[in-house]
Amino acid sequence: MRIKIKYFSDKIDKLKFIDGKSDWIDLRSAERVELKKGDYKLISLGVGMELPKGYEALVVPRSSTFKNFGILQTNSIGVVDESYSGNNDEWKFPVLAMRDTLIEVNDRICQFRIIRHQDSFTFEEVEALKEVDRGGFGSTGKN
Repeated sequence: MRIKIKYFSDKIDKLKFIDGKSDWIDLRSAERVELKKGDYKLISLGVGMELPKGYEALVVPRSSTFKNFGILQTNSIGVVDESYSGNNDEWKFPVLAMRDTLIEVNDRICQFRIIRHQDSFTFEEVEALKEVDRGGFGSTGKN
């Protein structure tokens, strides 16, 4: 599969899919961002893509994002659908700073993967579910 990509910045490394290493691809800040604790910012990621029909991208923080930068993704997970593919549709990363922080151009701040859309289905309303109860939300323990 080939995916058309537009770079909005020449200051970030080009994206690479490393087959066999990870299903996730790092995204980088395309701008220098200085945030104070409590600040919100849409950080430019410097790329836009034309995803194939029937596919979408999931954007999430890297495992080191909070440790390194003290930021949280405000929408928990980003979904980029195939229709967000216009010439000016640059991907961005919405963050909330939990401490004062500095993000430099080209810092790896999040990651994405491309997946197929969910198969279609219908809901069937029932009076009761027949499987064994697991004890409710959060009941599987800590171990």
